[in-house]
Amino acid sequence: MQVDLRILRYDPERDAGPHWESYEVIAEPMDRVLDLLHRVKYDQDGTLTFRRSCGHGVCGSDAMLINGRNRLACKIRVDQLGKRRITVAPLPGLPVVKDLVVDMEGFFGKYRSVQPYLITEGRAPERERIQTQEDRRRYDDTTKCILCAACTSSCPSFWAQPVYVGPAAIVNAHRFIFDSRDDGADERLEILADKDGVWRCRTIFNCVDACPRGINITRAILEVSAAIVERQA
Repeated sequence: MQVDLRILRYDPERDAGPHWESYEVIAEPMDRVLDLLHRVKYDQDGTLTFRRSCGHGVCGSDAMLINGRNRLACKIRVDQLGKRRITVAPLPGLPVVKDLVVDMEGFFGKYRSVQPYLITEGRAPERERIQTQEDRRRYDDTTKCILCAACTSSCPSFWAQPVYVGPAAIVNAHRFIFDSRDDGADERLEILADKDGVWRCRTIFNCVDACPRGINITRAILEVSAAIVERQA
C-alpha cells in the first residue's frame, strides 16, 4: 500500500520556521512508522533527522507526535493507525533541534532533580539488600519507565508551565520513595512538595494515554501527593 507520510521539518540553518513536507512511501500493514522514516531517509531525503536506537520499544529514543498522539515510532504499526495519511512531528513542548529531534536536556535535568537513585544510610551489607516480593510489587509499575518523555510532553500543565517537574520525574521519584531499601524519601518528597512539583498535576490522564509502557502515571502522582500530605500532617 502507498502511504502519504507528512513530516514536520525544521532545519535552523535554512528554515525560518517549521513546515510540512510530504513523502509517498510504500508500506506493509505490519511496518512500523520507524520503518517508513528509514525509507524516506535512505531512499528519498538523507537530510531527514530523527533519533532511534534499539528499535524495540526499550530505549525510548524515538518518541514522536504521530497522528496527533505521542508514541514510539518503533512500536506503532501502519495497520494500527488505520489511515493512508500519517503525520509525524517532534514531541510538543520541547525545543526542536532539527526535524524530529528535540532538546532533552531540560527534561533530564528535572529527572536528575528528584534524586532517581538509591539513597541509603549506614554501612552497606556484606551481600545484597534483601527485599520481599510484596515490597517489590509496591513500586513495580514505575520501574518500567524508559525516559522517552512521551508523558511529560503530552501534559497540558507542562505546556503551560515548563518549569513543572513533569510526570516522568515524579514517576522516577515514586520508584524510590516507595522502595523499602531506600532512605531518601523525605528529601524527594520535600523537592516534590514545591509549587512546581506534584501540585501542578490536573489529572488530565494524557500521560497515561501516552505512556508506551502502560504505566499508570496519574496513580503514581497521586500516591506521591498523598505521601507528601501524610508527611506534613
